[in-house]
Amino acid sequence: MSEESTLSRSRFRAAASRLDRLNHAPAGAAEAALLSCCGSRRWARLIAAHRPYPDLEALLAAGDEASYDLTPADLDEALADESVVGHELPPADSLGALAAHTALQAAHDAYEHRFGHVFVICLDDLRPEERLDRLLSGIRDRLGNEREEERDNAAEELRRIARGRLVRLASSQPCLPRMPGFRIA
Repeated sequence: MSEESTLSRSRFRAAASRLDRLNHAPAGAAEAALLSCCGSRRWARLIAAHRPYPDLEALLAAGDEASYDLTPADLDEALADESVVGHELPPADSLGALAAHTALQAAHDAYEHRFGHVFVICLDDLRPEERLDRLLSGIRDRLGNEREEERDNAAEELRRIARGRLVRLASSQPCLPRMPGFRIA
């Protein structure tokens, strides 16, 4: 048996083991774990109530369905929870990077003032050095949206964020690092 095959089987067992633990956890523990993926209690209860999941794809489908079913109050709750989450950004170790970080914070403040909630964007597929540019362009583009359009965008970004977190919760993928003190997810 090749080393690659052994490693692949080991990862599969680890992923199956994590999903199995989620499937068999007491309801309260499962809901608490799921709340780390999306801050809506109803979302977490819905997913926990439909266990067990035969595989990761079934769990992700349930997460998507629960995300699409968020009420306005559920969305508000989830957005409020995102205020403590962040992405690791490149350090502000140059004048250009410091200016970009300052611009991002100002844009975030303007966004929160305009829409009444934090700016959320899924950055899972980006390398750390690409995140700052994507955050700046995303927030700049979305600041011009109408309120309802932006609520729809925020809900979709939360769904994508929750999906990535579910993958990390139920598989062997490592969690993305957090940037202390920064509120953009």
